[in-house]
Amino acid sequence: MTLSVEKEVNPHFEDFLFDWRCKTQLLVGGYGSSKSYHVALKILLKLLEEKRTALVVREVYDTHRDSTFSLFTEIIEDLSLSGKIKTSSSPMTVKFPNGSKIIFRGMDKPEKLKSINNISLIWLEECSEIKYAGFKELLGRLRHPTLELFIILSTNPVSKGNWVYKHFFKNEMEEYFVLDDEELYKQQTIIVNNTYYHHSTADDNLFLPESYIEQLDEMALYDPDLHRIARKGRFGVNGILVLPQFETKPHDEVMAEIALIRKPLRKNGMDFGFVDSYNAVLRMVVDHENKWLYIYWEYYKRGMTDDKTADELEVEGLKKSIIKADNAEPKTIAYFKQRGFRMYSCKKLTRLENTKKMKRFKKIICSDACVNTIRELKELTFKKNPKTDEIIEDEFNIDPHTFSAMWYGLDDYEVASVKGVNSK
Repeated sequence: MTLSVEKEVNPHFEDFLFDWRCKTQLLVGGYGSSKSYHVALKILLKLLEEKRTALVVREVYDTHRDSTFSLFTEIIEDLSLSGKIKTSSSPMTVKFPNGSKIIFRGMDKPEKLKSINNISLIWLEECSEIKYAGFKELLGRLRHPTLELFIILSTNPVSKGNWVYKHFFKNEMEEYFVLDDEELYKQQTIIVNNTYYHHSTADDNLFLPESYIEQLDEMALYDPDLHRIARKGRFGVNGILVLPQFETKPHDEVMAEIALIRKPLRKNGMDFGFVDSYNAVLRMVVDHENKWLYIYWEYYKRGMTDDKTADELEVEGLKKSIIKADNAEPKTIAYFKQRGFRMYSCKKLTRLENTKKMKRFKKIICSDACVNTIRELKELTFKKNPKTDEIIEDEFNIDPHTFSAMWYGLDDYEVASVKGVNSK
């Protein structure tokens, strides 16, 4: 049975509606871009054409009722298909005259996923809210003996620390790269590795009232982070930066500036790690007159035994330099001393005291050769209390080992006044 439907859609989504070349399809966009609407319409059209069972997933099952399920119901009524396509609210299902059906599940009720069979199409709405393990589990649920398989993901872009960005774009920590998100913003649609990428903003939705777009524009005045997500539809820093004065410069430029400092204070700090965390060593120079901090060299490795780390640091000439290290590791510090290193325990300051000290520098200038320091500190943000939405001043979005190395290396330095000795 074939049903003919006509519907005016946004031009930016016309090709997307009928493009099934790729198994995986990712839609990233700002508020009001109509991405969810067109995903729902695309699924309806596909299930009218072919007998399939589609699974629609959100992190919390109950949120379907006022979002995806409501959206499907609205489109069915708008297309005058409510006499042919039947919806049921308990449990939420959509059934088609050709035997196709749509079922709704939440990752908060994983037991409900176990009984599902012959799923050939999955839609993950607000996929950034779903855990990465959940996404991989759903990939395992996507199977059918004869039909081609598809998984569609839609989301507002959040932090670059979210798994969606790391999986579909790049994960600098793992040196994993698929696509530069800036390229997607430029092209708006692109195919890479059998994944169809689609980017949209409110400007792509011709049915939005002008007042709604003005409301999004106003966010730039009071909430730049939300404006980036909601208006521009872009990934980035999600939260309050710990070090807003952090900047990067070419290595040669950094070294030339250091050479011009009248009385440079040289500092070295080390944070210890092994399996999950990293051995991080930073070589730094303080320009006390300007209250600027330079970071010009880093060592950043994990899975290294103390003897191998000592060997490598000796090769790098660190044996002659004073190094301040984590005071929670006296045995490790004792080992490095036995090897002839001038390593000492740092003064015990709280995380909050250390963080406030770093924020007093007018500038923190990092050589572009220190890639791990840049990765950890450029977009380091404070954690928030989920109940009050207030920042927690001594907790961060990641565990920044290079930040700890900064703390330790600068333990005897106050931005307001010079204390302690100068390290070489």
